[in-house]
Amino acid sequence: METALAKTPQKRQVVFLVILLFLWEAGSEAIRYSVPEEMESGSFVANLAKDLGLRVGELATRGARIHYKGNRQPLQLDIKTGDLLLYEKLDREVLCGTIDPCILQFQLLLEKPVQFFQADLQLTDINDHSPEFPDREMLLKIPESVQPGTVFPLKTAQDFDIGSNTVQNYSISPNPHFHIVTHNFGDGRKYPELVLDKALDREEQPELSLTLTALDGGAPPRSGTTALHIKVLDINDNPPEFLQPLYEAQVPENSALNSLIVTVAAKDSDAGTYGKVVYTLFQGDEVTQPFVIDETTGEIRLKRTLDFEAIQYYNMQIAATDGGGLSGKCSVAIQVLDVNDNPPELTLSKVASSIPENSPETVVAVFSVSDPDSGDNGRMVCSIQDDIPFLLKPTFKNFYTLVTERPLDRESRAQYNVTITVTDMGTPRLKTQHNITLLVSDVNDNAPAFTQPSYSLSLRENNSPALHFGSVSATDRDAGANAQLTYSLLPPRDPRLPLASLVAINADTGQLFALRALDFEALRAFEFGVGATDRGAPALSSQALVRVQVLDANDNAPSVLYPPHNGSAPCTELVPRAAEPGYLVSKVVAVDADSGQNAWLSFQLLRATEPGLFGVWAHNGEVRTARPLGERDAARHRLVVLVRDHGEPALSASVTLHVLLVDGFSQPYLPLPEAAAEQARADPLTVYLVVALAAVSSLFLFSVLALVAVRLCRRSRAAWAGGCSVPEGHLPGHLVDVSGTGTLSQSYQYEVCLMGGSGASEFKFLKPILPNFLAPGEERANEAHPSFRNSSEFS
Repeated sequence: METALAKTPQKRQVVFLVILLFLWEAGSEAIRYSVPEEMESGSFVANLAKDLGLRVGELATRGARIHYKGNRQPLQLDIKTGDLLLYEKLDREVLCGTIDPCILQFQLLLEKPVQFFQADLQLTDINDHSPEFPDREMLLKIPESVQPGTVFPLKTAQDFDIGSNTVQNYSISPNPHFHIVTHNFGDGRKYPELVLDKALDREEQPELSLTLTALDGGAPPRSGTTALHIKVLDINDNPPEFLQPLYEAQVPENSALNSLIVTVAAKDSDAGTYGKVVYTLFQGDEVTQPFVIDETTGEIRLKRTLDFEAIQYYNMQIAATDGGGLSGKCSVAIQVLDVNDNPPELTLSKVASSIPENSPETVVAVFSVSDPDSGDNGRMVCSIQDDIPFLLKPTFKNFYTLVTERPLDRESRAQYNVTITVTDMGTPRLKTQHNITLLVSDVNDNAPAFTQPSYSLSLRENNSPALHFGSVSATDRDAGANAQLTYSLLPPRDPRLPLASLVAINADTGQLFALRALDFEALRAFEFGVGATDRGAPALSSQALVRVQVLDANDNAPSVLYPPHNGSAPCTELVPRAAEPGYLVSKVVAVDADSGQNAWLSFQLLRATEPGLFGVWAHNGEVRTARPLGERDAARHRLVVLVRDHGEPALSASVTLHVLLVDGFSQPYLPLPEAAAEQARADPLTVYLVVALAAVSSLFLFSVLALVAVRLCRRSRAAWAGGCSVPEGHLPGHLVDVSGTGTLSQSYQYEVCLMGGSGASEFKFLKPILPNFLAPGEERANEAHPSFRNSSEFS
């Protein structure tokens, strides 16, 4: 073993540490600390360095750390100060449950040199849990025959705390029947028992609801409650009892068969079959079975028809028996009543068919009433409803007249339903009703009324003739011919308005029609009056105002004000080549005769000689340079600007701008080519014509060159024979002055010679004459080599 340890010194150190740890645990006395549970994380427990007699810095230099059993780390050590702090909040009930005391063991290890210290942390209990019953409600069933002093065990409450913080006592809500006794189990736990103090009576109180409370011994104490529901079981100790000893009833002689006469009721305080009551009817000699009783409900009903003239009173006995054989009795007295079985009668003598409105008091109907009954059953009262303008007036015995209370208004109400009610004074009262329908005839007392005092209508311009663009409407509260209306146009307020040629109205319907197409630019709005007249006698009328708004249509294309668009010379804008991007070249000014959105204009560059060089601002028509100008840019530019409105459909116009690029505004103005040439270049057909013309011109030039070559050959041969002489100094008259000063330039002189034999019909080409400033040797060389002069000639 020693050999193995020598070979593995690391294992030897581990074994040594383990042995030393066990020896320390076996022989050393542990340091114990105590803290309450639920303390916050970081709470101070103790100064471990001071308790172990170590210096503060010694913990850090010796590599102090704490070891625990398990994965939980309840403590942490501050090696700088030596303080032992809680790492997390500790719950004694979670860590130890019901174990008391609750101790957590840990060790302090010093690595340099190795040394162990044993320590314990005891968690003391705090009262942080309330007692809890297993059920929210307990149910006890106790017979009412149970004697006082009987004990009933109850379920105990649970409290997760320990010691004095757990359940210490039980109590019950105040009541006259029970009290609670608290007992101890062998392990010190408390359990409650319910003791009966006073006998129960189910008929007095069939159920009891009490509150059982468990109280712990904490400070402050906590409690838990549960509902204790006690149900009292019954015994048959009560006979049935009727609610009243005598029942009295009155029955009209004309009551229907099986009608309810009276209901008797008996009460039995017992429960179950002991409290179920059965009713029976005891009949005497004077009763020949006119009534029957329901044995379950106690309802007494009519079995046969009664006759007041034969028997006026009935007396009977009713018995109620429960399921245990106990019974009770009561008496029933029934009186038969005479009834009022004849209703009053009403007879009409006169009824008016209609009543003119605005008429004074008018007789509407005459009628009489009667009743064959006698006494109060024969006395009668007549009435009509209260919400109508009519009155009932008695004339003589049992005769009445129905008259109007005030003049009527047909427009308020054209028809009345009068209900005449005749009621006798019998018991019960009988009545007869008769309905009369009265019509109110019309009088022309209401003028027509338009639905609104003024009408606002709209009509889009360029409308088709006879277009219906609106209507006016009036009502008349009268009826018949008094409500038939005729519509007409009133003379306009403005005499200059040709209303008769603009608008027409349908006399019967009030529909308005436009007689001709309107122009918004000429007439934007107008108003006129309309009248409505009824056909009553005399006729009544009213007026209303109609305002017509002419709506704009996009019928005017934009008009360009600048640059002017006419047959004169095109407008040319000068732009210096040194202009920066955004340089204002020109501004297109345009207007639109329309209004609103139809007159909103936008500008667009439609065509340009060189795209990308110029741009047009869409909203104000400003033409500006889009990039710096270069030497390679063409001097002349043609811009086509499109002006479009925002109507539906959109209308547009175009204008052409000519732009000339100059080095400075002092440069003379060069006229631009005519627009026709520009258009010809742009036209594909013109391009084809130009290509054809160039081909023909090339062929012609080639022919001319060939002819010139032939002529040059002939001229060369003539020169060898003795050509033209070229004088020096001032030119003779047959030479051409190219510089315009009367003499040729110093560089070249040209000679015009006529070929021999041709006279004036042949033309000899100019040939260059060497300048006079040649050296004398060179002149002699040229004279010695006449071919030099021939090689200088050109056409």
